[in-house]
Amino acid sequence: MKLHKYIYLGAITLALSACKTGKNYVRPQVQLPDQFNQQTSKNAGPGIANIAYKDFFKEPLLKQLIDSAVRHNFDLQFAVKNIESAKLSLKQANLGQLPDLNLQVNATSNRPSDNSINGMSTAMFAGSKHIEDYTTGLGLSWEADIWGKIRRQKEAALGTYLQTEAAARAVQTQVVANVAQGFFNLLMLDAQLEIARRNVLLNDSTLLVIRLQKEAGQVSLLAVQQAEAQRLQAALIVPQLEQSIAIQENALRTLAGALPSKIERTVKLNAFTVPEHLTTGIPSSILGIRPDVRAAEMAVMAANAKMGAAQANMYPALTITASGGINAFKASNWFSIPGSLFGTVAGGLTQPLFQRGQLKTQLELARIEKDKSVIEFKRSVLNAVTEVTDALVKLDKLKEQRELQQTRVQTLKMAIKNADMLFKNGMANYLEVITAQSNVLQSELNLMDLDRQQLSAMVDLYRSLGGGWN
Repeated sequence: MKLHKYIYLGAITLALSACKTGKNYVRPQVQLPDQFNQQTSKNAGPGIANIAYKDFFKEPLLKQLIDSAVRHNFDLQFAVKNIESAKLSLKQANLGQLPDLNLQVNATSNRPSDNSINGMSTAMFAGSKHIEDYTTGLGLSWEADIWGKIRRQKEAALGTYLQTEAAARAVQTQVVANVAQGFFNLLMLDAQLEIARRNVLLNDSTLLVIRLQKEAGQVSLLAVQQAEAQRLQAALIVPQLEQSIAIQENALRTLAGALPSKIERTVKLNAFTVPEHLTTGIPSSILGIRPDVRAAEMAVMAANAKMGAAQANMYPALTITASGGINAFKASNWFSIPGSLFGTVAGGLTQPLFQRGQLKTQLELARIEKDKSVIEFKRSVLNAVTEVTDALVKLDKLKEQRELQQTRVQTLKMAIKNADMLFKNGMANYLEVITAQSNVLQSELNLMDLDRQQLSAMVDLYRSLGGGWN
């Protein structure tokens, strides 16, 4: 009969344990466009974010720098430690439904007063003035997860773990993008330095001709001074670029967690081009690929589970306890079985009364935190779509700018040849030559900067779509 009661009680407990407070997680509704812009087709296929960075960036030196940064970057190392911490918390939460089991070994000796009731009773029944007690037993305590509180806590721990994992991936995408953009910036500075040095030599040639004309009485001292000033202006750019190159090299080394040093390279900026077609995929793919969006969604999932756990705290808790072992008044009878065996089983419901206001406040706070996480998720989605759209606009407009700048450079190079020829034949003054040289220098520097901006926009598009973590 007793066995039937325990079976019945166990069945009720299991049935109640199937209940869960709070709502199961559902992804918040977010507004997404059908396509990123007019040039992006809905059926464009998988986007470039699905390409591993080792395949997207094919230059060996660039891949080497990125690999080094992925292995040694301190921000990434910190993010990995967050993953390890969250993994341990998840492991701890998964053990939450197991009962607490404790081993106890006790031995006590008590000598009550002869004039006390305990002392007289001891002397009368035990025939001794000492009370001894020896116990060895196991104590078990288990809280039945009636309202799903422990399961919600496990869901929250899982959401936090997945959030830290996605956050680490987001850090990696940013590190990969920073290294690539820094590398392209370094190559741009190399190209600009080559242009500046070449322009200094051109100014030296012009200055020599003007000095010869000055000796021949064809021009004044003012012409020589202005030509010298123009040469110094061009020469000033060289150490400025050398400084920028050293700082950029140090920045790339720092990204890789290494000490500042020079980066040996033979590749040039003109070896890189932006592909004509960079497939973005459809906007909804961002929800599953872009790591920071994924991290924001996992934060919503964790907050939703915490709200369910906070709600479960307001309901009665069913705790079942049991203990059993060996107990004896004399050490010699300690292991006398079955006479020394004992056992107890108890169960109880605990309903919070005076703490209800506090628990209700905690539930409201959990609900607010969930609402905040939903807002953050929606903001991350909007930012992601905006970044992709901006990168596409940059790529489109920078292409137009580069074509115009390329035409301008070619025109100015022809102009400087004509100006030099006319100057040597006395048909143009020195100011026209100096102006032409200055225009060519600045135009060529701008052209290299536009090349760098195009490559940087390509990297921005790759990162904003979620590429770089695989």
